[in-house]
Amino acid sequence: MQARSRATVDALVEATARILVREGFEKASTNRIAEIAGVSVGSLYQYFPSKEALVAAVIDRHNEEIMGLVRTALTEVADLPIDKAARKLVRVAIEAHRIDPKLHRVLAEQIPRTGQLKDVEAFNREVQTLVRTYLESRRKEMRKIDLAVATFVCVSSIEAVAHNTVLNGPEMLSEKMVRTLVDETTRMVVGYLR
Repeated sequence: MQARSRATVDALVEATARILVREGFEKASTNRIAEIAGVSVGSLYQYFPSKEALVAAVIDRHNEEIMGLVRTALTEVADLPIDKAARKLVRVAIEAHRIDPKLHRVLAEQIPRTGQLKDVEAFNREVQTLVRTYLESRRKEMRKIDLAVATFVCVSSIEAVAHNTVLNGPEMLSEKMVRTLVDETTRMVVGYLR
């Protein structure tokens, strides 16, 4: 894709994200998105067939940002013992959800309407695979436990805490609260695994 096309696509995706946060899914029309992006509606339709396709692009971009952090963290914990690895993964999960909490909240409410769940499931499978690989390498530190179940429980628990931290509003995102949540979630995960 040429630089100008890429810039137009980026502007459209960014405009869509801004409108979703400020005005919500219902108010996001292709006309409004084109206007905010500073492009004609005709140009918008060259790249995206519908508002849903634009929302899908916003979701993809958001998920890629989150997955970038998660992949990096999983590489960094490869050689760490379970307690240190769990702490880092919990912190990163919460940080990842804090990338753009308002957008995250909107997307959490809008995703089912856009048929984007396939992509979300692909991300979830990748995370499960990476965590399972880590747990396999730490067998000696763990009680006897089915790895598939352990992976599912750990990933689901950490994801739920991180997700709900963001959905519960700004007071949950203070540094002090995040530290407490990291401590408590780490204790839960490590206690479960050992």
